[in-house]
Amino acid sequence: MSIKGRRVIVTDGNVDKALRKFKKKITDQNLLQELRDREQYVKPSVQRKVDKGLAKRRWQKYLRDQSLPKNLF
Repeated sequence: MSIKGRRVIVTDGNVDKALRKFKKKITDQNLLQELRDREQYVKPSVQRKVDKGLAKRRWQKYLRDQSLPKNLF
């Protein structure tokens, strides 16, 4: 990872705008998520179970979105 691109220049004393830009850069680079993932170690077997559960949720959501609504009459 390079340090280039993590700086935000504050212009006209507008710190709020600079903070919004900084947060957007951090989320675009997934740095915050990576930091949270590295805070504690997760065993590979547990990570597989978590990933499988997330995949199952995504699939159920996909199926739910694809089904037709019930006729309420």
